[in-house]
Amino acid sequence: MANKREFKKYVEAVGASACNEMMDAFYTVEGADKDAISKAIEQVLCAVAAARSNSNIFFDKGVKAFPDKQAYSKEKAAFFNKLFSKITDDFTSQLDAALKVFNGAIPEEAKTRNKEAVANA
Repeated sequence: MANKREFKKYVEAVGASACNEMMDAFYTVEGADKDAISKAIEQVLCAVAAARSNSNIFFDKGVKAFPDKQAYSKEKAAFFNKLFSKITDDFTSQLDAALKVFNGAIPEEAKTRNKEAVANA
């Protein structure tokens, strides 16, 4: 992970892309379960908000708590690697759950048409 700002931009972009596709299906796919799609969009938005909020955590120890600056830097880097790994895993699992809800809302004939269109492209 590069930094918090880049992580937040990544989460926003992924969430916006997923919501955009879901909203497109909401308005264009005939026979889609609109309530389930709305629920999936809500889940994506909650996942984005949680990931952004959780990324605002700071390292709670100062340089004086370590024998030298190198030990401090090493511990701080390990802390953030572990933190962002956990946040990313949580975000991914929440997004996967939302996509399962969304996929369940799309009628089978629409899924079949999409698979054929991709195969013919």
